[in-house]
Amino acid sequence: MDRPRRSLLYVPAANDRALARARELPVDGVLIDLEDGVAPAAKEAARDAARVAIAGGFGPREVLLRVNGTGTPWQAADLDAAARSGADGILLPKVERADEITAAAATLEAAGAPEGLALWTMIETPRAVLRVAEIAAAHARLAGLVAGTSDLVKDLHARHTRERVEVLASLSLIVLAARAEGLAALDGVHLDLEDDEGFELACAQGRALGFDGKTLVHPRQIAAANRAFAPSAEEVSWSRRVIDAHARALAMGSGVFVLEGRLIEALHVENARRIVALAEAIAARGEA
Repeated sequence: MDRPRRSLLYVPAANDRALARARELPVDGVLIDLEDGVAPAAKEAARDAARVAIAGGFGPREVLLRVNGTGTPWQAADLDAAARSGADGILLPKVERADEITAAAATLEAAGAPEGLALWTMIETPRAVLRVAEIAAAHARLAGLVAGTSDLVKDLHARHTRERVEVLASLSLIVLAARAEGLAALDGVHLDLEDDEGFELACAQGRALGFDGKTLVHPRQIAAANRAFAPSAEEVSWSRRVIDAHARALAMGSGVFVLEGRLIEALHVENARRIVALAEAIAARGEA
């Protein structure tokens, strides 16, 4: 089972205090940001700060470094530094073509990136959404897609709604492309920090659509995201019963069986194993 990704918190690389605090938060991952969260005049200093922070370690938390985008004067230096930074992955913003992924991968490899350094990409423009399938298949280093809903709504000339009707089609395409290529998928941010109910609704919707977790802009959002994207006790209990009953059915020479009135096939067993593995991965982090 891959690591839990219920909650990934954006932290500006230029904010030393926020970086230090992130080491103590019950978040699954940290997205150290060199792009939107850093003013142009502070880019170089932020890059150095990010390297120092990553070298200091973030415990069990996954560490992704969001570099500046293709065509900016900072991306080449960002990727060169990121290659040897010790981050788990590099997040590319504003990607609209598959060749941007392959070019970034080539730059990382030329800079001595280890084989395990993953690439992630934001899907945050109309063109990116329309090309998401080819982007998702661009390179073996690619590990996940991140929905950039704020930029997408802007480019669509749409309006933010609590139901997120304006981005539902795009979100579904992102999940479809991710699953087709065996990638992780992370939902976009919720910017209204006073709207706890709206955030919880967005989390529930994201999980229903198939996302692995949610990207966050503030620590106060962590607990709700962790709850929403973790299997419930009932789901885990049912999944364990499915797995046990499947083993008994196989021993009797049957691949299809009825459990508590429900017909169970191989697809249900596969999903049960995924749920139990996720629950166990979360438990291994020392969390309920």
